[in-house]
Amino acid sequence: MALTRAQKTEQLTELQDKLGKAASVIFTHYIGLTVGEVSTLRRQLRDAGAEMKVAKKTLIRIAAKEKGLPEIPDQVMDGPVGCILSYTDPLAGAQVAFKFGKDHKQVQFLGGLFEGKILSQSDAKTLAQIPGRQILLAMFAGMLQSPLRSFAGICASPLSGFARALSEMAKKKEASPAPTNP
Repeated sequence: MALTRAQKTEQLTELQDKLGKAASVIFTHYIGLTVGEVSTLRRQLRDAGAEMKVAKKTLIRIAAKEKGLPEIPDQVMDGPVGCILSYTDPLAGAQVAFKFGKDHKQVQFLGGLFEGKILSQSDAKTLAQIPGRQILLAMFAGMLQSPLRSFAGICASPLSGFARALSEMAKKKEASPAPTNP
């Protein structure tokens, strides 16, 4: 069904707004998914702080251009395209779509936009496979703790030995008779 000029203008404004807010955009194929599968994907994306938007490629290109984003090449927008827009965590939408795509082969990455640059198909897949923010923070915290643990393990015996030596010296001092002055 053809869109009216008013509908296109409305869609263009909405796309510009969403592209301006998005931390990353991943372009995917989605044709062949059932309505239920698309609904499931959209729900999972929404839960992760992302969304899937389907629009005409020409409108997507115009919206990106008007937002100062680089020109999107044809190979990134080949065939019917769904835009996965991530708002809070730039990896969230890509990760959800990648995980969903493992069980639904119809979802295929085409490319994307991240930090003002065009992503190729392989770049988009790589982005989707980076661990999430929470996992990276946990890994970082673990790395910070591991040197402390090994340092404490190395120093624990000298420190405890030093403490025992002080304790023994105090006991000897208490046990020995006080010196007498002539």
